[in-house]
Amino acid sequence: MRLPDITSTIFTCVAFLAATAAFGQDPNHLLRTNCIACHNEYTLQAGLNLTGFDAEQPISDLAVAEKIIRKLRAGQMPPREMTRNQAEIDRLAATLEQALDRHAAQHNWAGTRPFQRVNRAEYARLIQDLLGLTIDPAEWLPEDRISASFDNIADAQEMSATLMIAYLTAASDIARRAVGNEDAPPVAMTYSNPPGLSQHQWERVEGAPYGTRGGISALHTFPADGEYTFAMRFMSGWGERYDDIDVSVNRERVALVRYGGDIDYQGLKDFPVETEPVFVKAGQHRVTAAFIRKMDGPYEDLLKPNLRSLTGTETSYGTTSPPNLMHLTIEGPYNVLGVSETRSRQQIFSCRPTGPDEELPCAEEIVARLASQAFGESIDAVQLQELMRFYSLGREEGGFELGIRAALEATLASPRFLFRVEREPKGVKPGDSYRLAGVDLANRLSFFLWGTNPDSELLALAESGRLTRTRTLRAQAERLLAAPESEALATRFASLWLRLQDLGNVEPDEYWYPHYTRQLSDAMRRETEIFFDHLVKADRPMLELYSADYSFMNERLARHYGIEDVDGARFRKVMYPDDQRRGILGHGSILTQTSLGNRTSPVLRGKWVVEVLLGTSPPPPPPGIPDLEETAEGNDGETLTTRKRLEMHSANPTCAACHKVMDPIGLALDNFDVTGQWRIRENDVPLDTRAIFYDGTPIQTPAELSAALLKRPVPLVREFTANLMAYALGRRVEPLDMPTVRQIVSDAGSEDYRMSELIIGVIMSDQFRMKDAVISPTQSMPDVTTD
Repeated sequence: MRLPDITSTIFTCVAFLAATAAFGQDPNHLLRTNCIACHNEYTLQAGLNLTGFDAEQPISDLAVAEKIIRKLRAGQMPPREMTRNQAEIDRLAATLEQALDRHAAQHNWAGTRPFQRVNRAEYARLIQDLLGLTIDPAEWLPEDRISASFDNIADAQEMSATLMIAYLTAASDIARRAVGNEDAPPVAMTYSNPPGLSQHQWERVEGAPYGTRGGISALHTFPADGEYTFAMRFMSGWGERYDDIDVSVNRERVALVRYGGDIDYQGLKDFPVETEPVFVKAGQHRVTAAFIRKMDGPYEDLLKPNLRSLTGTETSYGTTSPPNLMHLTIEGPYNVLGVSETRSRQQIFSCRPTGPDEELPCAEEIVARLASQAFGESIDAVQLQELMRFYSLGREEGGFELGIRAALEATLASPRFLFRVEREPKGVKPGDSYRLAGVDLANRLSFFLWGTNPDSELLALAESGRLTRTRTLRAQAERLLAAPESEALATRFASLWLRLQDLGNVEPDEYWYPHYTRQLSDAMRRETEIFFDHLVKADRPMLELYSADYSFMNERLARHYGIEDVDGARFRKVMYPDDQRRGILGHGSILTQTSLGNRTSPVLRGKWVVEVLLGTSPPPPPPGIPDLEETAEGNDGETLTTRKRLEMHSANPTCAACHKVMDPIGLALDNFDVTGQWRIRENDVPLDTRAIFYDGTPIQTPAELSAALLKRPVPLVREFTANLMAYALGRRVEPLDMPTVRQIVSDAGSEDYRMSELIIGVIMSDQFRMKDAVISPTQSMPDVTTD
């Protein structure tokens, strides 16, 4: 070898060693050589400029530092097209985490929030517990605003005069329903079915008697013992056909009416079908009007073979469509005889005065008990007297029961019922951290795990001061977690986190998906809720959310998935017969909500995964980008698959950066159609779901997608824990909270990330047990007045 060659080789080795040493010592090396190429002041990729960011001083921009950590840990950055040195990536992420975690350890941070307002779901649960009434808060209260995925984020819970009037109206109506009202005027209440609810021969509405099909079943509160009429309106079922309709109260028949005769093609008559007056006792009862089923066993409709009973009614003239009950109107009461004992009255009237001298003590006992249960803490003599003023006003107007009703109405309208204010101890200054009082801690714990006020055991420990002890708090958390009421974690937390409410926003085209019904949609949502509840109750590893080879189904859902030998309406654990479905990424609730009405959307599905499961939300698309539908046809007029349209759409360099992350995820799920059924063709063209995951891993199937995600379990568990903390605290998780999240996840790692470790880890954190003072230490609850 010639001398220049040797010299060149030596210089190259020295340069390499120097670069390696610099890489090992300088945490900014990766930022300067890779990240800055896209994230600078000129390109501003994803709106991020890292030109002045110093990895050795990440405290100066906590939000950016945490965003970098998320992207690096998820494997999304650097882009797969760039040289990726995993050791260097891990070292940068660890350097940032260590610096942020050290800073958190040196500074007490518990966070704060304003008072929380009772939202719709909590309001319904509180009324159920207090009065035994099942209500629909949507009758009075506007829809709750969702922020950071949840409807209990305190600073997003706006208060207005209109909302306060709604709360006052609800309090008045609910108090009347609970106590009863023998002076109630006749009113009409109509219950309606959505068109998507199937009323085919084999579809029984939930709550209806066995042996019926279709119809309407609703909980209706009858204000008094008296006579009521039931009127019905229909669609479809035209022609000379007759059907018997069973009208029942609490599954006992009260009327049998005939539907049929000369009916137009929409099943409409000049007047509704109506019963004779029927005597019904006061209280909340299940009222059902349903068709008597005429046959059992297999049913094959050759002219209209679909499950959605109104599909194509107006185009095919409904020749074989059964009648569909669309509206049920209950009117009354007439000829009132009084008010019978009801479940609600039994929960209210714990004593009965037998003379004038006993009225006041009995009223005080009732009002104090109801108010303590409603407020989630014992009330004192002053608070009791405030409520007794309302009792006195009602007593003067209409006697003992009206007085109790007035006091109950005041209780339900009280700020102590509608707001949860965590009071600061005396002597704290703004910025100081303090431990929550026992009652406030009990409320946090109970609303987190049960979605309602503390029970008697928890409240007793709170008021005695023992709940603030670490061992007692952990024991109570374990007790509440094991109770049936902790299903609220599934129906509230998981439902909101996974955006199951969006399932109702997608209405699959009935021409292409005639088997999709409201019953199927409800079953999809219930599948995910029961699955999550199982993970909590059985204390399974959290990562089973994505890897489970089983789910929970009833016959209707299993049949939709193509799974045999599942019979009946009861949900039960079902093993998947193959690897087509794994975890929640195989659930119809997720696949349908991330679709459009007439086609799948790999973009929406991919975006859902990176936003919900990984917490790495892409920026909004730039203006002027054409819709995917504008690429519906190729140059020769051919009908394109979703994949082809997607490739043409994302060819725009402006779109490519984000689509390279989202689209492969959605394509791996594209064997699932709009309703979550497995398919191998689209538009008569074989599906091609091959893609490259954002870290460079080839994927093609949902199972391979799950495996690719699970290669990096920590980002998944951290995002789950961060969402769990946000829901538990009723506030957004801030960058200063993330060191605690990392610690909870790290501690749970030795226990295989079991659900209980993550949930109780949040409960035992300073963020849950403490709070930072931000306002006057004299904060108190507003008083209840007669104004």
